[in-house]
Amino acid sequence: MTDKTPEFPALAVDAACSGNPGIMEFRGVVADTGTEVFRRGPFPHATNNIGEFLALVLGLAYLKKYNLPWVLYTDSVTALAWVREKRCKSKLDWNEENTDLLLMVRKAEEWLRANTWTTEIRKWETTLWGEIPADFGRK
Repeated sequence: MTDKTPEFPALAVDAACSGNPGIMEFRGVVADTGTEVFRRGPFPHATNNIGEFLALVLGLAYLKKYNLPWVLYTDSVTALAWVREKRCKSKLDWNEENTDLLLMVRKAEEWLRANTWTTEIRKWETTLWGEIPADFGRK
């Protein structure tokens, strides 16, 4: 069942990618204030799904590091599945242009396997609540 309103305090994460593959970046914001707490990128030859996955893992790590009992929101069903499986299942061709990104993905997968968390990850209900607060506003 979907809540009629989002729960706060919360961290919201999102990614943006121009092209597929293309130049990608991702970030996390405090959902009710819009305060940015992390941003990474731009990364060349990347995908939005990879950015959503990395944002979600970094969001988990951020909330764990600061011991914040907040909800973590994403609008990506794919990223949610990949985090549950502790594996980025992208079919992106890895090459010398995106080696740094591949290393970041591998590190995120290692973090998921090595850590536990109590953070509740929820799907942001865009149709009910509008764009996720971490959205880059490029649609």
